[in-house]
Order: sequence, then structure tokens, then C-alpha cells
Amino acid sequence: MALPWTLHGDGKTVPASEIVAPDERLTWPRTIGLGGQHVVAMFGATFLVPVLTGFPPSTTLLFSGIGTLLFLLITGNRLPSYVGSSFAFIAPIQAATAAHSMGSALFGIVSVGLLLAIIGAVVHLTGTGWLEVLMPPVVAGSIVALIGFNLAPAAWNNVKTAPVTAIITLAAVILCTVVFRGLLGRLSIFIGVVIGYIAAVLFGQVDFSHVASAAWIGLPPFTLPSNPFTEPNATWGVLPSFLPIVLALVAENVGHVRGVAQLTKPEVNKLTGRALLADGISTMIAGIGGGSATTTYGENIGVMAATRVYSTAAYWVAGIVAILLGISPKVGAVINTIPAGVLGGVTTALYGLIGVIGIKIWLDNRVDFSKPKNQFTAAIALIIGVADFTLSAGKITVAGIALGAIAAIVVYHVMNAVARWRGTD
Repeated sequence: MALPWTLHGDGKTVPASEIVAPDERLTWPRTIGLGGQHVVAMFGATFLVPVLTGFPPSTTLLFSGIGTLLFLLITGNRLPSYVGSSFAFIAPIQAATAAHSMGSALFGIVSVGLLLAIIGAVVHLTGTGWLEVLMPPVVAGSIVALIGFNLAPAAWNNVKTAPVTAIITLAAVILCTVVFRGLLGRLSIFIGVVIGYIAAVLFGQVDFSHVASAAWIGLPPFTLPSNPFTEPNATWGVLPSFLPIVLALVAENVGHVRGVAQLTKPEVNKLTGRALLADGISTMIAGIGGGSATTTYGENIGVMAATRVYSTAAYWVAGIVAILLGISPKVGAVINTIPAGVLGGVTTALYGLIGVIGIKIWLDNRVDFSKPKNQFTAAIALIIGVADFTLSAGKITVAGIALGAIAAIVVYHVMNAVARWRGTD
């Protein structure tokens, strides 16, 4: 069977006025090299999530690769994207794991994946209009921002274990961003972790005891979600903290699809429903096997913008490489040696950047903050998220991210409806 890509030009060069479309490719050696770039681009963020949540890194890498290949299949090989670990889940995963078990967190991940898949199917059939009404830019931006800012205490808890190492790591991230150009500049998080890790090794903060005994090849550990029928408190009880995360995943996916469409073809926007469905299925599969939830990665979209190569062939290479990394326990053991000080430094930047992405949504969509409905929507949601407001009803607890997301939607729509009724907008 012939492969579904045609060679772009001579397959070796891309003129400044052209792009390599999703259904095109360069020569295979160049395509494999581009796939390797995408692996490096996603790697820093993808392995950080399991390290921060206590999930097995190798399992997460395996399901990240599988999810990417599924994403390409479900979108008809027309939407270039990598699905890596989602930072939106960190807070509820940490809470569920601390209160119950890893299986409890996995049940929450599977539930969010199912809801996202359902939303994707509905969007595919009906279009994105209703989503834009439910989540206008001020709401979407508020939800994404509060997820990042809600994690600030977690960053500090890691920083204070080894402040010097954290400062070295953070400084490396900052300097790499402005010193290097092109791909290296986009990999500042990854490079910062490497530099911070080297510093931690020199300071004697890294434990290599489990690396030598880890096999080079072998299946990663798999964990099943908790059973909702035998452990109702550890499953149904965590859903209020997990389900609102779907709003952030929708915002991320829609934004990434629009970004690719803007740089390739407007018709790509028609794949939004498939993208949401694919990400939902990928998240469900990861949760069933013990991996972190997934989302489409802006880092890889940045690589495409820099190289002007949007070929899905490169993502097939990236997905396969991620799977190969996932079946190497040695890789997972090395990732697990990253000390808290390094994580504290990098997450100080990374969590803040998640918050700034929400603010960027406001700026890109020119949200008018002279209007009270926009002011109160953002203000209330952010305070609830940053302070981590928590409400408990019996054995069900709703924490800051969930409350903030709900507040953003309710405040905006209630104020908007009343203002229109009273003519006070």
C-alpha cells in the first residue's frame, strides 16, 4: 500500500514562501530528523508531569506515543499534532493520590477523557458555535490562567528543598530562551532541566541507585483505575475536581487547531471535533493503563512554525520514537532521579507560563476589560483558583480549579443575561 504523503519539491529544501503541507513530506532521512525534533520538543514537558504526580514516566511516554498515532488516525492524517502530558491535571491528581490512591486519580482521568470524547463527537456533528457561546474568550482565558496559578504552592514546595539548585535551573531556562535562536530557544525548558540536573549531580542530590538495575528493554508498569462499584468514595468523590478540567482541554485543543489552520489551510478548522474526540480517547486509554492524561502540545506547533514543515509523517516518527522510549525501563529510571530542586526551578517558570497562556487568550481575542462582566468573571475565577477555595459536602470535595472554572462560566453568563435584560452592559 502506498504511503499517504507526496514529496514536497525536491524533498530537501523548503523555500521561504512555502510550507510543507500535512499530506506532504521531505525525504525520509529529513522526515526522521524532524520527527526527532518533535520528540525533543515534547519530552521536557511530557516527562515532567509524571515526575510531579508520581506516575511512571515510561508508562506516560508509551501512552503519549500511542495517543499521538491514534490522534493522527482519527483526524484522517490531516492534522499534525503531538499529544503529550497535560499540566491541567496536576492539582487534582495530586489531591486524589494523597487522599486515596493512584487508581483514584486514574478514574478521574478516564472520566475526563470520556467527557472530552463526547464533546468532540457533538462538535463534529454540530460545529463549534455552542462552545464559543459557552466559553467566550474571557471565560476560557480565566480557566486556563487559574490552572497555572493554582499550582504556585506546589512549585514553592519543591524550590525550598534545594533553593540553589532551583535558582540555577530557573536561570538556565530564562537565559536559554533569549540566548539561543530557533529550535534551541524553544527547548529552553528541556535545556534548563539538563543544566539544573547537572548542578544537582555536582551537589550530590541525585540518587542513581535504581538506574543500574533497570533493564534497557521491557514493558513499563501498568495500573488500573479504581473500581467505582467497590470504591465509590475514591472514584465518584473525586469527579468534581476532575471534570472541570475538560474546559481547559477544549480551550487548548481549539486554540491549537486554529493555530495550525492559520498557518496551513482554513479547512483544518473543520477537524476540531475529531481533534477533541481523538484527545479524549487518548486520555481514556492512558488513564486505563496508568499513564498521564494527554493534550495537544503547543511546543510542537512552535517547531512547525519555525521549520515550516507541517507534515504528519514527522509525527508518525515522533509517536513511534516515544513508544520505543516507553518500553525502556532504563529511561524511566533516569527520569525518576530528577530531584525536587530541579523540578522547583522549572515549574516556577512552567506553571507561571500556563497562567500567562490564559492571559494571552484575553489579549489575542481583545477582551474588553472595561466591561464589568469581564472584570468580575476574571477576578473571581482567579482569586478562587489562586487561593484554592475548597467546598466540602459530605465526602465530596470541590477544590479551587473546579470552583474557579464553574465560577467563570456562571458569573459571566449570569451577568451577561441580567445586563442585557436591564440594558446596563
